[in-house]
Amino acid sequence: MARGTAASRHVETEPRVRRGYFECRYGQLHVHNAIPPGGGFEEGTPLLCLHKIPLSGREFERFLALAGRDRSVYAPDLPGFGDSDPPSVRPQIVDYAAAIGDFLDSMRFRQIDVLGHQAGALIATELAVARPTQVRRLVLVSVPLWTEAEREPLRRTPPPAPPALDASQVPTEWQRTLQAYGQGVPVEIVAHAFADKLRHGAQAAWTTSAAAQYPLRERLGGITQPVLVLRPRDDLWDATMRARDLLPRARLTDLQDQGPGLFEAAPQVAVDAIRDFLRG
Repeated sequence: MARGTAASRHVETEPRVRRGYFECRYGQLHVHNAIPPGGGFEEGTPLLCLHKIPLSGREFERFLALAGRDRSVYAPDLPGFGDSDPPSVRPQIVDYAAAIGDFLDSMRFRQIDVLGHQAGALIATELAVARPTQVRRLVLVSVPLWTEAEREPLRRTPPPAPPALDASQVPTEWQRTLQAYGQGVPVEIVAHAFADKLRHGAQAAWTTSAAAQYPLRERLGGITQPVLVLRPRDDLWDATMRARDLLPRARLTDLQDQGPGLFEAAPQVAVDAIRDFLRG
């Protein structure tokens, strides 16, 4: 019998990370995804990751390569972010959830786990309530359960486009982004976030307003799935605890040593925080 070639003897040990496009009600939806090295035949329940604003699915790029070792993981760019087509009208959280639902339907998932970060946590909540049999488990990270006083200025209708950013403003915006991510985060991660911030300004204003109008308190009461709440040290630290208080059966994990760049700067910490919960 002839010996196999080096290529035929090669066994994949790392997830395959790739990108693709899917149709949704607003056009094309760009999706980052990872497939387990074994091809997914014995994998866990697929995981859907919904990014915060004003970033894109690229927020989960490093996380995918780790979380995808034992399950397929999907991180779409929300409509109007990254390389996904934008809505033609101003969307609400239910509209973003419906567009992501189009993707879930096209993939014919029987069940899926959903993780959402900040505004993504609102969309994840809506999916869990709207699709109680399809969404198996829910991970909410930095949940924006604002007080009424905090919501009011965010709820106001934003201008159709942000003010023009001239060159003199760029250093200031860069410093704000650096400060938000904190010390120790690789500069390329901050640069990606900064680029997304500049690129998605108008759409981000719409989404922030939609997030402030979303009846999160009422929708949290409609969740029937097991929930894990992750609380990194960011500007939603207190708001996330309010959400946890409305979910008495949810698990809470405080990540006091992690900031807003959890998935980019500390992907292994994020994977370790959710692994046992998703295996349940």
